[in-house]
Amino acid sequence: MAKTVKTMKALVVYEKGKYVLEENYPVPELKRGEVLIKVEACGVCASDIKNWHGAEGYWGDGTSEPWVKTPFIPGHEFVGEVVEVSEGYEGDVKIGDRVTGEQIVPCGECMFCQTGKYWMCDKADIFGFREHVNGAMAEYMVLPAKTRIYQIPKDLELEKAVLIEPYSCAKHAVDRADISNTDVVVLSGVGTLGLAMVNYARLRNPKTLVAIDMMDDRLEIAKRFGADIVLNPAKCNIEEEIKSLTKGYGCDIYIEATGHPSSVQQGLDSIRKLGRFIEFSVFGQKVSVDWSVIGDGKELDILGSHLGPYCFDVVTEWIADDTIYTDGVVTHSFSLDQWQDAFEQNAKGEGSLKVIIKP
Repeated sequence: MAKTVKTMKALVVYEKGKYVLEENYPVPELKRGEVLIKVEACGVCASDIKNWHGAEGYWGDGTSEPWVKTPFIPGHEFVGEVVEVSEGYEGDVKIGDRVTGEQIVPCGECMFCQTGKYWMCDKADIFGFREHVNGAMAEYMVLPAKTRIYQIPKDLELEKAVLIEPYSCAKHAVDRADISNTDVVVLSGVGTLGLAMVNYARLRNPKTLVAIDMMDDRLEIAKRFGADIVLNPAKCNIEEEIKSLTKGYGCDIYIEATGHPSSVQQGLDSIRKLGRFIEFSVFGQKVSVDWSVIGDGKELDILGSHLGPYCFDVVTEWIADDTIYTDGVVTHSFSLDQWQDAFEQNAKGEGSLKVIIKP
C-alpha cells in the first residue's frame, strides 16, 4: 500500500526538558519489512515521566553519555491499526489488523536472542527513547522488521487493549516470584502494574497476599483485585505489621513496584531469611542499601524483572475474558494536544492510575 499521509502530529523530544508538539512532523518512509500503524492510544508509563523529569538514568549525570538518543517520540504502550506493510515483511499482520507490540526490538543475533532470551538482547532498540525507533505519542508509528507484533481483537475495549503491554510486564514479574500456596507475599506499590501483579499473584493462590501503597484509594482497588490485607506506610510500621503476620519471621516474597528507594529498604527489613526479593521498578536515582543484609544477614534470592517476554498472547486472552481485572485502571484520557496535562496527571498520581493519550 502506498503511503497517503506525509505528515503527522507528534510529540518530539529534542533535548532534556525540551518537549515540542509538532503539527507537521514527517511520517517516516517504510524500510523493507516494516509496518506502519495509525495509533489508537498510548499509555503514559512511569518511565516516560522519569525521562520528562530529566532522570540521570536516561540523561546521564553530565559526565556520561545519555541513554536516550534525541530527537525521539516517546510512548511504548500502544494500540493501533495497520495501515501500510512494506515489501519483505515476513510476519502475519495485514492492513486493517489491530495490533500491539513489545517495547523491545531485539536484534535476533546476539547470544540472548539465539537462546530464546530476546528480552535481554545486547543490541536491542527500545520504542519511545531513540530516534530510529520512535514511540506512539504521534498519529502514526513505524514498527521495524524485528518488532514482536501481536494481533488483538478489534472488539476489545480500548481501555483494556491499552493495558496489554504493562500487564504483560506485570505478569513476568509475578512469574519470576514463583509463588506457591504456602507463601506470604508482599507487593509494594499498587499503581497500574502493581494492581495487575496483585491479580496475577492471586491466581497463584498464596497463603496471604499483602498490598502496600501510600494511597488509600489504590489500596481499595487492590482489595477488589485480590489482596487479603492492605497497608499504608504513612499509617503503620510495615516491618512490624509483616512480622506480626508471620510469627516474627517476615514475608516469604517481596515484590518491589514503587520505584522509590524507601520501598527497597522496607523490603529488606520485612522479608525473612532465605526469602525472595523481586525488583521490578525503574528508579530515577541510584539506590543504596546495606548489601551485607542480602548475603551474610539473610541469604536472600534477589531477582530482577524486565519487560514482558512470552506474555502478550495469554495476557490478551485473560484481559478479554476477565480472568484478570481492568475495571477502573484507566482513569484519564487526553488528546495529544493535552500531553502536558496527561504527564502532570500521571506524575501527580492522586485520583489516577493509568493515564492514556489518544492521538
